[in-house]
Amino acid sequence: MSAPLDTATPRFEPDDLEAFRRELTGYCYRMLGSGSEAEDAVQEAMVRAWKAADRFEGRSSLRSWLYRITTNVCLDMLRGSQRRARPMELGSSVPVDVDLAGIAVLPEHAWVLPIADDRVLPVDADPADVAAARESIRLAFVAALQHLPARQRAALILCEVLKWQATEAAELLDTSVASINSALQRARATLAARAAEVPESPPAAEPINPQQQALLERFVDAFERYDVEQLVTLLHDDVQFSMPPYDMWLEGPGSVSGWLVGQGIGCQGSRLLPVPSANGTAAFASYRVDPAGGHTPFAIQLIEVSGDRIVGFHNFLDTTLFEEFGLPAHLD
Repeated sequence: MSAPLDTATPRFEPDDLEAFRRELTGYCYRMLGSGSEAEDAVQEAMVRAWKAADRFEGRSSLRSWLYRITTNVCLDMLRGSQRRARPMELGSSVPVDVDLAGIAVLPEHAWVLPIADDRVLPVDADPADVAAARESIRLAFVAALQHLPARQRAALILCEVLKWQATEAAELLDTSVASINSALQRARATLAARAAEVPESPPAAEPINPQQQALLERFVDAFERYDVEQLVTLLHDDVQFSMPPYDMWLEGPGSVSGWLVGQGIGCQGSRLLPVPSANGTAAFASYRVDPAGGHTPFAIQLIEVSGDRIVGFHNFLDTTLFEEFGLPAHLD
Protein backbone atom coordinates (compact mmCIF):
# COMPACT_ATOMS: atom_id res chain seq x y z
CA MET A 1 0.00 0.00 0.00
CA SER A 2 1.50 3.35 -1.02
CA ALA A 3 2.15 6.04 1.57
CA PRO A 4 -0.39 8.86 1.70
CA LEU A 5 0.54 12.08 -0.07
CA ASP A 6 2.06 14.67 2.24
CA THR A 7 0.10 17.86 1.61
CA ALA A 8 1.45 19.72 4.61
CA THR A 9 4.51 21.16 2.88
CA PRO A 10 4.90 22.71 -0.59
CA ARG A 11 6.26 20.40 -3.23
CA PHE A 12 8.02 23.20 -5.11
CA GLU A 13 9.90 26.43 -4.62
CA PRO A 14 9.25 29.89 -6.12
CA ASP A 15 12.03 29.32 -8.66
CA ASP A 16 10.16 26.26 -9.90
CA LEU A 17 7.23 28.53 -10.81
CA GLU A 18 9.47 31.14 -12.41
CA ALA A 19 10.81 28.54 -14.84
CA PHE A 20 7.39 28.58 -16.55
CA ARG A 21 6.93 32.36 -16.71
CA ARG A 22 7.95 32.80 -20.37
CA GLU A 23 5.72 30.07 -21.80
CA LEU A 24 2.80 31.10 -19.59
CA THR A 25 3.18 34.69 -20.78
CA GLY A 26 2.98 33.44 -24.37
CA TYR A 27 -0.15 31.45 -23.54
CA CYS A 28 -1.81 34.43 -21.85
CA TYR A 29 -0.82 36.78 -24.68
CA ARG A 30 -2.59 34.57 -27.21
CA MET A 31 -5.61 34.39 -24.90
CA LEU A 32 -5.77 38.13 -24.08
CA GLY A 33 -4.10 39.96 -27.00
CA SER A 34 -2.12 42.33 -24.76
CA GLY A 35 1.38 42.01 -23.36
CA SER A 36 0.64 43.98 -20.19
CA GLU A 37 -2.54 41.97 -19.51
CA ALA A 38 -0.62 38.75 -20.15
CA GLU A 39 1.99 39.70 -17.57
CA ASP A 40 -0.71 40.65 -15.07
CA ALA A 41 -2.41 37.30 -15.64
CA VAL A 42 0.80 35.33 -15.15
CA GLN A 43 1.65 37.26 -12.00
CA GLU A 44 -1.80 36.59 -10.58
CA ALA A 45 -1.46 32.89 -11.49
CA MET A 46 1.92 32.73 -9.73
CA VAL A 47 0.43 34.31 -6.60
CA ARG A 48 -2.53 31.90 -6.64
CA ALA A 49 -0.19 28.94 -7.17
CA TRP A 50 2.08 29.87 -4.30
CA LYS A 51 -0.84 30.47 -1.95
CA ALA A 52 -2.18 27.02 -2.88
CA ALA A 53 1.23 25.32 -2.76
CA ASP A 54 0.27 23.12 0.19
CA ARG A 55 -2.65 21.77 -1.85
CA PHE A 56 -0.52 20.66 -4.81
CA GLU A 57 -0.54 16.90 -4.45
CA GLY A 58 1.72 16.00 -7.34
CA ARG A 59 -0.97 13.92 -9.06
CA SER A 60 -0.35 15.97 -12.22
CA SER A 61 2.79 17.74 -13.34
CA LEU A 62 3.55 21.18 -11.93
CA ARG A 63 3.31 22.52 -15.50
CA SER A 64 -0.22 21.16 -15.98
CA TRP A 65 -1.31 22.45 -12.58
CA LEU A 66 0.07 25.92 -13.40
CA TYR A 67 -1.69 25.96 -16.76
CA ARG A 68 -4.99 25.12 -15.06
CA ILE A 69 -4.57 28.05 -12.65
CA THR A 70 -3.43 30.37 -15.45
CA THR A 71 -6.36 29.38 -17.66
CA ASN A 72 -8.79 30.18 -14.88
CA VAL A 73 -7.16 33.60 -14.43
CA CYS A 74 -7.55 34.32 -18.15
CA LEU A 75 -11.16 33.16 -18.18
CA ASP A 76 -11.86 35.46 -15.24
CA MET A 77 -10.24 38.40 -17.05
CA LEU A 78 -12.19 37.72 -20.25
CA ARG A 79 -15.62 37.75 -18.64
CA GLY A 80 -17.48 40.72 -20.08
CA SER A 81 -14.39 42.18 -21.76
CA GLN A 82 -14.46 43.67 -25.26
CA ARG A 83 -12.83 41.70 -28.06
CA ARG A 84 -9.49 43.11 -29.17
CA ALA A 85 -8.93 43.57 -32.91
CA ARG A 86 -6.77 45.07 -35.66
CA PRO A 87 -7.94 48.07 -37.72
CA MET A 88 -8.28 45.85 -40.81
CA GLU A 89 -11.05 43.91 -39.05
CA LEU A 90 -13.14 46.93 -38.11
CA GLY A 91 -13.93 48.29 -41.55
CA SER A 92 -12.69 49.11 -45.04
CA SER A 93 -9.49 51.03 -45.73
CA VAL A 94 -9.90 54.81 -45.63
CA PRO A 95 -9.17 57.34 -48.40
CA VAL A 96 -5.70 58.82 -48.13
CA ASP A 97 -7.11 62.35 -47.84
CA VAL A 98 -9.38 61.55 -44.88
CA ASP A 99 -9.04 64.09 -42.07
CA LEU A 100 -7.33 62.45 -39.10
CA ALA A 101 -9.30 64.70 -36.77
CA GLY A 102 -12.46 62.94 -37.92
CA ILE A 103 -11.21 59.40 -37.28
CA ALA A 104 -12.31 57.64 -34.11
CA VAL A 105 -9.70 57.06 -31.43
CA LEU A 106 -10.52 53.81 -29.65
CA PRO A 107 -9.38 52.88 -26.13
CA GLU A 108 -6.42 50.64 -25.44
CA HIS A 109 -8.60 47.59 -24.76
CA ALA A 110 -9.95 47.71 -28.33
CA TRP A 111 -6.65 46.70 -29.92
CA VAL A 112 -4.45 43.65 -30.19
CA LEU A 113 -1.14 45.09 -29.02
CA PRO A 114 2.40 43.98 -29.87
CA ILE A 115 4.74 42.02 -27.63
CA ALA A 116 8.49 41.44 -27.82
CA ASP A 117 9.39 37.94 -29.00
CA ASP A 118 11.88 37.45 -26.19
CA ARG A 119 9.06 37.66 -23.63
CA VAL A 120 7.17 34.70 -25.07
CA LEU A 121 9.21 32.59 -27.51
CA PRO A 122 11.05 29.49 -26.24
CA VAL A 123 14.82 29.65 -25.82
CA ASP A 124 17.20 26.86 -26.83
CA ALA A 125 14.33 25.05 -28.55
CA ASP A 126 14.27 23.15 -31.82
CA PRO A 127 14.23 25.66 -34.73
CA ALA A 128 11.00 24.15 -36.04
CA ASP A 129 9.35 24.68 -32.65
CA VAL A 130 10.57 28.27 -32.52
CA ALA A 131 9.23 28.89 -36.04
CA ALA A 132 5.82 27.50 -35.09
CA ALA A 133 5.75 29.59 -31.92
CA ARG A 134 6.71 32.69 -33.90
CA GLU A 135 3.85 32.10 -36.33
CA SER A 136 1.39 31.73 -33.44
CA ILE A 137 2.10 35.21 -32.04
CA ARG A 138 1.64 37.08 -35.32
CA LEU A 139 -0.77 39.97 -34.96
CA ALA A 140 -3.17 38.49 -37.51
CA PHE A 141 -3.33 35.13 -35.75
CA VAL A 142 -3.69 36.59 -32.25
CA ALA A 143 -6.44 38.90 -33.53
CA ALA A 144 -8.23 35.94 -35.13
CA LEU A 145 -8.13 34.07 -31.81
CA GLN A 146 -10.04 36.90 -30.16
CA HIS A 147 -13.14 35.94 -32.21
CA LEU A 148 -13.39 32.64 -30.37
CA PRO A 149 -15.33 32.14 -27.12
CA ALA A 150 -12.84 32.00 -24.26
CA ARG A 151 -12.97 28.25 -23.65
CA GLN A 152 -12.76 27.47 -27.36
CA ARG A 153 -9.79 29.81 -27.54
CA ALA A 154 -8.07 27.97 -24.70
CA ALA A 155 -8.75 24.58 -26.29
CA LEU A 156 -7.36 25.69 -29.66
CA ILE A 157 -4.21 27.20 -28.15
CA LEU A 158 -3.58 24.19 -25.93
CA CYS A 159 -4.12 21.59 -28.65
CA GLU A 160 -3.00 23.26 -31.86
CA VAL A 161 -0.36 25.73 -30.68
CA LEU A 162 1.08 24.02 -27.60
CA LYS A 163 0.39 20.51 -28.94
CA TRP A 164 -1.36 19.15 -25.87
CA GLN A 165 -3.34 15.95 -26.26
CA ALA A 166 -7.12 16.33 -26.23
CA THR A 167 -7.19 14.22 -23.05
CA GLU A 168 -4.84 16.70 -21.32
CA ALA A 169 -6.86 19.71 -22.45
CA ALA A 170 -10.09 18.05 -21.34
CA GLU A 171 -8.67 17.44 -17.87
CA LEU A 172 -7.44 21.04 -17.60
CA LEU A 173 -10.79 22.49 -18.71
CA ASP A 174 -12.85 20.02 -16.66
CA THR A 175 -14.66 18.64 -19.67
CA SER A 176 -14.73 15.58 -21.92
CA VAL A 177 -12.52 14.70 -24.86
CA ALA A 178 -15.61 14.79 -27.06
CA SER A 179 -16.31 18.35 -25.92
CA ILE A 180 -12.71 19.37 -26.67
CA ASN A 181 -12.88 17.87 -30.16
CA SER A 182 -16.18 19.64 -30.78
CA ALA A 183 -14.73 22.93 -29.55
CA LEU A 184 -11.75 22.54 -31.86
CA GLN A 185 -14.01 21.86 -34.82
CA ARG A 186 -16.09 24.97 -34.11
CA ALA A 187 -13.00 27.08 -33.52
CA ARG A 188 -11.43 26.04 -36.84
CA ALA A 189 -14.67 26.88 -38.66
CA THR A 190 -14.81 30.31 -37.04
CA LEU A 191 -11.20 31.09 -37.97
CA ALA A 192 -11.78 29.96 -41.55
CA ALA A 193 -14.86 32.19 -41.81
CA ARG A 194 -12.94 35.17 -40.40
CA ALA A 195 -10.10 34.61 -42.87
CA ALA A 196 -12.59 34.89 -45.72
CA GLU A 197 -14.06 38.16 -44.36
CA VAL A 198 -10.99 40.26 -43.57
CA PRO A 199 -8.27 41.51 -45.97
CA GLU A 200 -5.72 38.81 -46.70
CA SER A 201 -2.93 38.77 -44.15
CA PRO A 202 0.73 38.76 -45.17
CA PRO A 203 2.36 35.37 -45.72
CA ALA A 204 3.68 33.41 -42.76
CA ALA A 205 6.42 35.06 -40.74
CA GLU A 206 9.90 33.64 -41.39
CA PRO A 207 13.25 34.58 -39.84
CA ILE A 208 14.70 37.64 -41.58
CA ASN A 209 17.31 36.64 -44.16
CA PRO A 210 20.32 38.81 -45.15
CA GLN A 211 18.52 40.31 -48.17
CA GLN A 212 15.52 41.26 -46.03
CA GLN A 213 17.82 42.70 -43.37
CA ALA A 214 19.29 44.95 -46.07
CA LEU A 215 15.72 45.92 -47.03
CA LEU A 216 15.01 46.93 -43.42
CA GLU A 217 18.20 48.99 -43.31
CA ARG A 218 17.06 50.84 -46.43
CA PHE A 219 13.68 51.39 -44.78
CA VAL A 220 15.29 52.93 -41.67
CA ASP A 221 17.53 55.14 -43.80
CA ALA A 222 14.64 56.35 -45.96
CA PHE A 223 12.33 56.94 -42.99
CA GLU A 224 14.89 58.89 -40.97
CA ARG A 225 15.70 61.07 -43.99
CA TYR A 226 11.96 61.16 -44.67
CA ASP A 227 12.61 60.27 -48.29
CA VAL A 228 9.07 59.12 -49.04
CA GLU A 229 9.81 58.52 -52.71
CA GLN A 230 12.55 56.05 -51.79
CA LEU A 231 10.52 54.50 -48.96
CA VAL A 232 7.55 53.56 -51.13
CA THR A 233 9.81 51.64 -53.52
CA LEU A 234 10.29 49.19 -50.64
CA LEU A 235 6.57 48.52 -50.23
CA HIS A 236 4.55 45.67 -51.72
CA ASP A 237 1.60 46.53 -53.97
CA ASP A 238 -0.77 45.24 -51.25
CA VAL A 239 1.04 46.77 -48.26
CA GLN A 240 -1.19 47.45 -45.26
CA PHE A 241 -0.60 50.53 -43.07
CA SER A 242 -2.30 50.99 -39.69
CA MET A 243 -1.98 53.34 -36.74
CA PRO A 244 -3.81 52.25 -33.56
CA PRO A 245 -5.48 53.79 -31.58
CA TYR A 246 -6.90 55.44 -34.72
CA ASP A 247 -9.66 53.36 -36.28
CA MET A 248 -8.18 53.51 -39.77
CA TRP A 249 -5.94 51.67 -42.18
CA LEU A 250 -4.54 52.21 -45.66
CA GLU A 251 -3.68 49.83 -48.48
CA GLY A 252 -1.13 50.21 -51.27
CA PRO A 253 2.07 52.27 -51.72
CA GLY A 254 0.19 55.22 -53.21
CA SER A 255 -2.02 55.60 -50.16
CA VAL A 256 0.93 55.22 -47.78
CA SER A 257 2.92 57.79 -49.75
CA GLY A 258 0.02 60.25 -49.74
CA TRP A 259 -0.39 59.83 -46.00
CA LEU A 260 3.29 60.31 -45.20
CA VAL A 261 3.63 63.52 -47.23
CA GLY A 262 0.30 64.79 -45.91
CA GLN A 263 -0.90 64.16 -42.37
CA GLY A 264 2.16 62.12 -41.50
CA ILE A 265 4.58 64.95 -42.18
CA GLY A 266 5.03 65.44 -38.42
CA CYS A 267 7.24 62.33 -38.50
CA GLN A 268 9.87 64.20 -40.47
CA GLY A 269 13.14 64.21 -38.54
CA SER A 270 12.25 61.07 -36.58
CA ARG A 271 14.77 58.53 -35.35
CA LEU A 272 14.23 54.79 -35.37
CA LEU A 273 15.76 52.39 -32.86
CA PRO A 274 15.73 48.67 -33.66
CA VAL A 275 13.69 46.60 -31.24
CA PRO A 276 14.21 42.87 -30.70
CA SER A 277 11.66 41.32 -33.02
CA ALA A 278 8.01 41.55 -31.97
CA ASN A 279 5.12 39.27 -32.95
CA GLY A 280 7.46 37.26 -35.13
CA THR A 281 8.52 40.20 -37.27
CA ALA A 282 10.90 43.17 -37.37
CA ALA A 283 10.17 46.11 -35.09
CA PHE A 284 11.43 49.64 -34.48
CA ALA A 285 10.82 52.34 -31.90
CA SER A 286 9.96 55.64 -33.57
CA TYR A 287 10.97 58.85 -31.76
CA ARG A 288 9.68 62.19 -33.05
CA VAL A 289 11.47 65.51 -32.71
CA ASP A 290 10.94 67.01 -29.26
CA PRO A 291 10.53 70.83 -29.49
CA ALA A 292 12.42 71.04 -26.19
CA GLY A 293 15.36 69.13 -27.64
CA GLY A 294 16.18 65.58 -28.66
CA HIS A 295 13.49 63.04 -29.56
CA THR A 296 10.46 61.77 -27.68
CA PRO A 297 8.64 58.39 -27.95
CA PHE A 298 5.96 58.25 -30.63
CA ALA A 299 5.24 54.72 -31.90
CA ILE A 300 6.29 51.10 -31.94
CA GLN A 301 6.49 50.09 -35.61
CA LEU A 302 5.98 46.48 -36.70
CA ILE A 303 7.37 45.93 -40.20
CA GLU A 304 6.19 42.73 -41.88
CA VAL A 305 8.36 41.54 -44.74
CA SER A 306 7.65 38.98 -47.45
CA GLY A 307 10.18 38.25 -50.17
CA ASP A 308 11.87 41.51 -51.11
CA ARG A 309 9.12 43.92 -50.06
CA ILE A 310 7.42 45.28 -46.95
CA VAL A 311 3.84 43.99 -46.70
CA GLY A 312 2.87 45.43 -43.31
CA PHE A 313 3.68 48.84 -41.79
CA HIS A 314 1.91 49.05 -38.43
CA ASN A 315 2.37 51.93 -36.00
CA PHE A 316 1.23 51.58 -32.37
CA LEU A 317 1.01 55.06 -30.86
CA ASP A 318 0.62 53.88 -27.26
CA THR A 319 3.85 55.20 -25.75
CA THR A 320 3.40 53.06 -22.62
CA LEU A 321 4.65 50.24 -24.85
CA PHE A 322 8.12 51.81 -24.75
CA GLU A 323 8.51 50.83 -21.12
CA GLU A 324 7.21 47.32 -21.85
CA PHE A 325 9.86 46.97 -24.55
CA GLY A 326 12.60 48.30 -22.26
CA LEU A 327 13.19 51.39 -24.41
CA PRO A 328 14.58 54.78 -23.32
CA ALA A 329 12.06 57.48 -22.39
CA HIS A 330 13.94 60.12 -24.41
CA LEU A 331 16.75 60.40 -26.96
CA ASP A 332 19.22 63.26 -26.75
